[in-house]
Amino acid sequence: MTTGKNRVLLIAGPTASGKSALALDLAGRVDGEIVNADSMQVYRDLRILTARPSEAEEAMVPHHLYGAMDGAIPCSAAHWARLAVHEIEGIWARGHLPIVVGGTGLYFKALSEGLTEIPEIPGINREAARVLVEEFGPEQAHAYLSDRDPQTAANIRPSDPQRIARALEVLAATGRGLAAWQEAPATPLLDADFVKVVLVPDKAEVKEQANIRFDQMMAQGALAEVERLMARELDPEVPVMKAVGVPPLMAHLRGEISLEEAVAQGKGQTRRYIKRQMTWARTQMVSWNAISAQQMKRKRKEILSLLSASA
Repeated sequence: MTTGKNRVLLIAGPTASGKSALALDLAGRVDGEIVNADSMQVYRDLRILTARPSEAEEAMVPHHLYGAMDGAIPCSAAHWARLAVHEIEGIWARGHLPIVVGGTGLYFKALSEGLTEIPEIPGINREAARVLVEEFGPEQAHAYLSDRDPQTAANIRPSDPQRIARALEVLAATGRGLAAWQEAPATPLLDADFVKVVLVPDKAEVKEQANIRFDQMMAQGALAEVERLMARELDPEVPVMKAVGVPPLMAHLRGEISLEEAVAQGKGQTRRYIKRQMTWARTQMVSWNAISAQQMKRKRKEILSLLSASA
């Protein structure tokens, strides 16, 4: 299939919806290369627990931005988008079709629409915001943020210390709320024809599949993987330390809960994450080509038709 130099296939969907297998199958059919758009699979520390493609799968077609960063370094959507643009341009240069696949909605938004560039935040502001959240707790820090930047606070859960600290540091350093920055006109990073597909599986089915997959990951060595991560003694606020399943498994390793309870909590975190992903798809991806559970069996044909139509 002729790919067309400026086309990019985007495949989004919730955890355990089958999007990685779909991307792999399509890549073999359309001479494609796969680019990761999952905010946890970008880190090299958690291959098993984040369900990254296996080494055998990665050997079948070129894969990019999987395990590309050390867990000690936070990867923002803007940083990921710049990395993705570099990979996509390289794929185009090789005459192949970039297939961007993952479950992180903000990554897709950053790539396809662009993000407003927020000024670099001085270290003193970052540290002050972090100390405030640590000393007063996330709920009180959230109340503090609400008094000064209600627009941003309304979009942040009081139980999310990382995002609260980020909002506080931006406000302190720029005098302007994070939400206000985000609403400013964005500059697209890439001149491309995006073919956008979002998988919308049956809720009960995808959650059951996620439960099965969590058990499989445990059997494959997820606990030992988390133990190695724990031994690194990273900053507890970096994203990789909050990956789905990591907090309860670490609690078990510290002797605080049983392994059975840790697995149950990990599955619960997965179900809640899937719910958030599906909410994002329903509210933020309204213009995308949605493939429902009823269409799953013919999804490859559907997407190939979309690619042909955009050529």
